[in-house]
Amino acid sequence: MNTSLFYLVREPEIILDKNPMLLLLHGYGSNEEDLFSFASELPKTHYVISVRAPYPMPPYGNAWYAINFDADQNKFSDDQQAISSRDLIVKFIDEMIAKYPIDAQKVSLIGFSQGAILSYAVSLTYPEKIDKTIALSGYFNPNIVAPDYRTNDLSKLQFFVSHGSVDQVVPVEWARKTPAVLESLNIPFEYKEYPVGHGVAPQNFKDLLQFILKD
Repeated sequence: MNTSLFYLVREPEIILDKNPMLLLLHGYGSNEEDLFSFASELPKTHYVISVRAPYPMPPYGNAWYAINFDADQNKFSDDQQAISSRDLIVKFIDEMIAKYPIDAQKVSLIGFSQGAILSYAVSLTYPEKIDKTIALSGYFNPNIVAPDYRTNDLSKLQFFVSHGSVDQVVPVEWARKTPAVLESLNIPFEYKEYPVGHGVAPQNFKDLLQFILKD
């Protein structure tokens, strides 16, 4: 079975009738091996699937969408590419559910940086597909979410949002706007900051593991 995105999989060691899935979405310029490096630390009950973003960035690495700079070093995101990636991720989730005995009600996202930005877009546009969303070092971009997302049934969603307080890539101020958005949608969430840059601190990893394991 051909899939719409290249991926790595760690199958669960504890087999249930249907197992939950954790889908790992890497950051800009990285690849599927990045987040997969901590797959062995993730719960043994889950399919852990790490996916490669669709846009190659020579000489190596991939992106979910292009980021362009103008002469004044302002950054512009290609929102059309991001929307295309958002929908491709959902198509990929359906492919995985068809291929493996995955519990379609227990699909969670772990996104880092650009992958976190996509995680917001996927879960708010297609909330029936997602259980938990872990958004690491990213922010909410309303331009890549379906325009009518506020009318969606968001009652199943839960978020874990974290950021480094000295992040030099994605300013922490951008992440700090997220709690107000999630509160306005009545989505339960945890928001945490750690004294690190653009990365995942050990305590951050422990906290997100607890979030995955709680009901």
